[in-house]
Amino acid sequence: MKQLIIISFLFSTLFGQTNFVKGMEQYLNRAEGSSGMKAQAGPINSAISLFESSLSENEEESMLALLKCYYYKGKFVLTNVESKKSIFQKGKDLGESSIEKYPKSASLRYWYLANLGSWSEVYGILTAAKDGVSDIMKTQAEEIISLDPYYWNGGGYFMLGAVHFKSPYIPFILSWPDNDDAVSYLTQAYETGRSTFTQTVYLARALHKDKQKTKAIQILTDLIQMPLSDDEPVEDFEQQSLAKDLLNDWE
Repeated sequence: MKQLIIISFLFSTLFGQTNFVKGMEQYLNRAEGSSGMKAQAGPINSAISLFESSLSENEEESMLALLKCYYYKGKFVLTNVESKKSIFQKGKDLGESSIEKYPKSASLRYWYLANLGSWSEVYGILTAAKDGVSDIMKTQAEEIISLDPYYWNGGGYFMLGAVHFKSPYIPFILSWPDNDDAVSYLTQAYETGRSTFTQTVYLARALHKDKQKTKAIQILTDLIQMPLSDDEPVEDFEQQSLAKDLLNDWE
């Protein structure tokens, strides 16, 4: 929590009480009133409204903030499938326009992929395949690594590993997905910066698929014993819950 206060203070000092700064304050408090992996709508809706208003004053940073907000709202606030489709469609559309306008931004590409991946989950495999989502995610993840391999604790490696892990191998159509590559890239992400809960769970799943069951179980066992972070408690709770479910299935 102390870290969030410092960040909020720095934004206030640098930018003053603009809509962008007010939006950051709401975003940093997005977990307020949450229960487990279910967040309240109030803080994130306020953040979205303020960031949308700040696009004219601070476009690139506001776009990035909105991508984070749309992702969070779709994952942890909304429960209706159609509502999820709508918010992730907004994230997908904004992501496409933002990386076209700011092609050198690794952060915009990363959060575009976060929304695109969630979009493909709610719209389904057939729609995602028709839109070539796997190829898009692979290309964009490689670009993130080229621009900034350290962004979001190796986020480019994570996205590349995740798309190798999740994409189906289809001869002559989608022939590049490979679980060995998934393990390699997810390990790089895990070892870059501070390994996130999400990176840990994906790595464990890829290791288990690779028949490295003991190692997969160990890193998930370690994960569920870790305290939730102050800045991402809802996100971490989701991944710990998934880790517990996986351990129950594997043991």
